[in-house]
Amino acid sequence: MIKICHITTVHPYNDERIFNKECLSLLNAGYEVSLIAKYKEDCTLEGIKISALPVKKNRFYRFFLQIEALIKAFKLKAQVYHFHDPELMFAGVVLKIFGKRVIYDVHEDIVKQVLYKAWIRPALLRRILSGLIYFVEQFCTLFFDRIVVVTADISKKFSPHKTVMVCNYPVLSQIDQAELDTKKTHENITRLIYAGGLTEIRGIREIISSLSHIRYETELILLGEWESDTYKGECMKLPGWEKVKYIGKVIPEAVYPYIKSSDIGLSMLYPAKNYLTSLPVKAFEYMACSKPFIMSDFDYWEEVFTGAALFCDPKDIEGIARCAEQLIADKNMAAGMGRKGRQLIEEKYTWEKERVHLINMYHDILK
Repeated sequence: MIKICHITTVHPYNDERIFNKECLSLLNAGYEVSLIAKYKEDCTLEGIKISALPVKKNRFYRFFLQIEALIKAFKLKAQVYHFHDPELMFAGVVLKIFGKRVIYDVHEDIVKQVLYKAWIRPALLRRILSGLIYFVEQFCTLFFDRIVVVTADISKKFSPHKTVMVCNYPVLSQIDQAELDTKKTHENITRLIYAGGLTEIRGIREIISSLSHIRYETELILLGEWESDTYKGECMKLPGWEKVKYIGKVIPEAVYPYIKSSDIGLSMLYPAKNYLTSLPVKAFEYMACSKPFIMSDFDYWEEVFTGAALFCDPKDIEGIARCAEQLIADKNMAAGMGRKGRQLIEEKYTWEKERVHLINMYHDILK
């Protein structure tokens, strides 16, 4: 049996894209699949062999984690190595030098993303680092057999002959199996939901503040991990926080019951360059659950999601509130948007359809 090894030193072992979508799809396609990732011990989970890396959050230690991951990769003696973090690019080059087939999976545009890393100061350093990353990425990808990207915009950076787009669409069968979470404060309340990283650039402050401007009775289900205790404290002092029901970080499949029992989804990312042409996974999950949602008014998003969402300036607190009021007041419109979103999912945007590109890519490089 052909051995495949996925590697990540940054993402959790149960990352939705890496484990639940790619690894399980390849396992079901008949491959032997290993995953090198941070976990408490070596084991087998749902047929995937986990080769555990130590769970440490120290940024300095991440460099040594790359070396450990590379050593484990060689020990596994796989035919294909598929890595998911930019910091593993040099490890990928080493694997290729030793004759291995190597795939680089680009989840986000790191060249643009680094421009918005506030902890890297001053801003000039971010621009210099962005340029350096671009050069390193372009050089390293010359060695790789394939580059997997999640959007057409990211694909423009790489050679079209070796680039394959595998979008991060939801696993519809998994969502359809999820049960409702019925714990609303009371039946007449409108439940809004946001699930994902609780960071400034994702518009959490504006989402919470908008609650105090909505003239209907609402509650906000908030799922995810805060970027810092400082930002969490700032958000807890906002008008509207009293309407927030903070759940915390949950495993991906545990999000779906909350979405199904909510009325309106939210995705209010700031207009950072790496977001303008992104495809937010949560938007597709809202659609799969037949929920209307409010999202940032990016041109590309309006092109993709028109009919399933309302659009608003993510920094316009009163504008977000007006969109919510519109959906609450016009239930027929909201229901129609939910149906439209579900229709689009069934026709185009499911992992069940998208995984074919992943499996065909493996067939091609293993010929």
